[in-house]
Parts: sequence; structure tokens; C-alpha cells
Amino acid sequence: MIEDKNPQRTPLSEMGEFGLIDHLTRNFQINNPSTLFGVGDDAAILDLSAGATVVSTDLLIENVHFDLSYVPLKHLGYKAVMVNLSDIYAMNAKATQITISIAVSNRFPVEALEELYSGIELASKVYGVDVVGGDTSSSNVGMILSVTAMGIASKDKIVKRSGAQVNDLLVVSGDIGGAYLGLQVLEREKEVFKVNPRNQPDLTPYSYIIERQLKPEARKDIVELLEKLDVTPTSMIDISDGLSSEIIHLCKNSKVGVELYENKIPLDQQVISTCEEFNLDSTTVALSGGEDYELLFTIKQDDFPKIKGNPNLTVIGYITEPSNGMYLVTRGETKVPIIARGWNAMTGSEKEENQENAD
Repeated sequence: MIEDKNPQRTPLSEMGEFGLIDHLTRNFQINNPSTLFGVGDDAAILDLSAGATVVSTDLLIENVHFDLSYVPLKHLGYKAVMVNLSDIYAMNAKATQITISIAVSNRFPVEALEELYSGIELASKVYGVDVVGGDTSSSNVGMILSVTAMGIASKDKIVKRSGAQVNDLLVVSGDIGGAYLGLQVLEREKEVFKVNPRNQPDLTPYSYIIERQLKPEARKDIVELLEKLDVTPTSMIDISDGLSSEIIHLCKNSKVGVELYENKIPLDQQVISTCEEFNLDSTTVALSGGEDYELLFTIKQDDFPKIKGNPNLTVIGYITEPSNGMYLVTRGETKVPIIARGWNAMTGSEKEENQENAD
């Protein structure tokens, strides 16, 4: 098949703001009875009387949070939704609606935004949420995405970061570290491409970790699993900035300590082999990598038999008295203070937190 070297490029100015919104959202369907009216008026109309309303929002900025030299626009749209749904699920809530606002420079044609919105549409279908509004604007700095997610939950089922109790078990879903390593592979291949644009990298050996970076999945299934198992976490947070950073947040908010066991942290084999290739320590990657969007939570010890042996969940530590501090118990059975070198949204770089200065 001959590749079209001159794909159609329709200037955004041809449609205008309202015509563009109508065009991009024309195929979106309503999935939730709480959505009475979605896109098409000055505001959406929602009926959220079924329970407490949970709201979260995130901002994604080109060349700060994503690099379009290797991030497909469809994947970006999908991931932008996942980032926000993950926060809703971390409250033990059901996600119901999202709004999407974008600002783009004139280098993006209508066709590019169609790709972006195809990813948003796919995410909304897969996760059963309704796109109920948003905005479009021009930008002088590339692309900016702002997504707001809403959800509902019974007031007695909402889980915050502040509920962990001494002797609770620390549990994580899935495996950790893949998204960070996927980013390292993509960044490496970008530099190779700069030197030799004809080079076509073979990314097959890294398929899992690249997917973890480009197309993460929010853990709606874990919230549903816990409900089925009749387990309500005492505290919960999603892993966006790195495992150690999120552990510090949980402990600070709950005013407790923790012992995290290095040999219990779940790592995919592709993570281990890629760490060896990049000469990276797999534990450091798991602790500080970020963007895994797994759920980290605590449960009462009485609930352990309900989750024991479940392949989706791993007990990685337990909660201690606050005076005991926050420690990683290494494979050699020595205790090391937990320090988070995760992502700092205000500087666009890594941040360092420990048990004295965590916010």
C-alpha cells in the first residue's frame, strides 16, 4: 500500500469553535441515567442524587506531560481520560461523566483533533462514562488538555487517603514500574531517530511496558472486584507519581507509619529485563517511576482471607505506629527510610520527599 504523503489538513478556522465541538463530539453516546443532557447547550444537566458526588481534574501540557514525537494522538486522548478516571476509582467511586477542554496551536488540523477525540471516545465507551461538555481555544505553545471527571458513590463507601489504621495491610493492584521504563525506551529511540531518521526501531521486545506508558488502563475492575469480595479499603490512592510518593501521602494523611517489603513489590518480567538492559535498579524504578495508575490501598487484617491468592492484588507491607516512621525492608532485611523521588507537577521534574518534608 502506498502511503499518502500529503494527508488532508483542514484548518481549524474552517469550522469555528462551535462547529468544531459539534464535529468532534458527534458520535459520543450517553451511557449513564444520571446524564440528563450532555454536549450541545451552555451547560450539561446531571442528576447526581444517587449518592455523594466525586470530582477530579487534571491538566496535560505538550512537552511537559507528553511528547507528540512518539505519542499517537489517539493514545493521548485515551490516556487523558484514564488519568482522571483513575482518581475517581481511587475514591472507591463509580465514574460517570467527563468534560474535555483543549487549546491547540494552528499547526494542528481538524484531522489531528479527530484522532485525539477518537481516543477519548474509545475510553468513554470502554469505561461507560459520558462526555458532557468542554471547551476549545487557541494556544501559542502547542497542545493543552484539561479533563474533569465526575463520579458517584455511597457516602459510607467513599475511601480517602486518611483512613489507614495501625496493623492494616498495604496492598497494590497489578505490577509496578512498567510505564517509566516504557518512557525510557521511547526516549532512547527518539534520540536514535534524531541521528538516523531512516532507522526503524523494533519495539516488539518492549510491547508491554510501552503500552503501560502510552495506553494505561484505570483500575475500574479493582473497585468492582473489591465490592464483589465485600472488602472496603480503609485508605486508597492511585499510583501516578510513584509508589514511594503515594505511600508517603497515605501515611501523612492517615498519621501512621509503614513497613514496605522490597521482595513483595510486584514486577513484570519485562520490567526486570529492561532494568538490566538500562542498568537500572528495579526497586528504584518501582518506587519512583510513576504513571502506573495502579491502586494502592490498605485493608483490615480480617479482610486478608478474602483477597488471599488473588492474582490482581499483592500485599506489600503493613501499617505501623507513626513513631516507627516509614521504611523499606530490603531483601537483605535492613530498613531504609522511604524517600520519594517522584514527579513534581509544578517544576516538570522529579521531586524528593521523605517522612519529614512530605506534603
